[in-house]
Amino acid sequence: MESPTARALMAYEAVQGSPGITADRLAERLGGISARAARRYIAILREAGIPIESVRGPYGGYRVGRGARPAPLLFTQEEALGLVMAVLDGHHAAGDSGDPVGSALGKIVRVLPEALGARVEAVRRTAAPAPDPAAARPDPHLTSALVQACAGNLRVRLSYRSEAGKEWDTEADPWAIVVRHGRWYLLCHSYSSGARRAYRIDRVTAVEILTATFRPPDDLDPVAVLDEHLASGWEYRAEILIEAPPGDVAGRVGPSLGSIRPGPDPGTTLLTGTTSSPYWYAQQLTAVPVPYRILGGPEVCEAARHIAERLLAATRPEPDHRTEPAHPD
Repeated sequence: MESPTARALMAYEAVQGSPGITADRLAERLGGISARAARRYIAILREAGIPIESVRGPYGGYRVGRGARPAPLLFTQEEALGLVMAVLDGHHAAGDSGDPVGSALGKIVRVLPEALGARVEAVRRTAAPAPDPAAARPDPHLTSALVQACAGNLRVRLSYRSEAGKEWDTEADPWAIVVRHGRWYLLCHSYSSGARRAYRIDRVTAVEILTATFRPPDDLDPVAVLDEHLASGWEYRAEILIEAPPGDVAGRVGPSLGSIRPGPDPGTTLLTGTTSSPYWYAQQLTAVPVPYRILGGPEVCEAARHIAERLLAATRPEPDHRTEPAHPD
């Protein structure tokens, strides 16, 4: 149960966030207490020197008057623990005070009430999250600059290093930043290539914000555009005939595998895409819960055959190397 002080702060937060809130609505926000009790917390705030004004009438309610300070940051136990769990889930160094995320989380813990802070710190110190080997966390300073450029529709000059080690500079219009499967992508228009690109932010080595502005595409859906981009333009093609109608396939085949359309026969779906890793693509296909055939893409077909042979080998019984005695007793 919250202390009277915590309840009063929650009341302050509710009034500040919903000007004109009535005593009845405030009572609901405070956990279903009585309207009389809600008015008592308003009185506590006024006694503390916080200017809470009230307006009578059918459209009246409480609001914060002029000269009020911002409400202190206040977390419930569930909010604080949920925040720590989310950070630990996505950032394995959150318990390290030398890490920027760990340092920031430590500051939050230190301003929490003692009892709550102890519980949160216990979770932070005892949890042992395993690092995601596929995750690639970019530099916070460079990411902050890109976020600023996206928010202000400002062109940037990027220095980039590819996976193969090739380096180049380009100017780009940064449309959006998308986090997908532990990787951060900058979705943008690249002027060096004259086309849409999705750059891995962990491979960006320098950012310069320019003065030129741009207008992002109308009705931009960054996640959908990124998935479409990641499924096209790669070295190896794939064409898959799935024995199910498109309506059943859409929710079971990720957009990163390609696009789907009705197949040549009723009740079938044709999946077409490209990939830089045929083995990864074939692995993803094993999760499709209906029959399918690989029609195009010899590299993907060979990878699928290799995976199938490994799975079959794993199911064969271990050969019995024992030999029978030449002259049994």
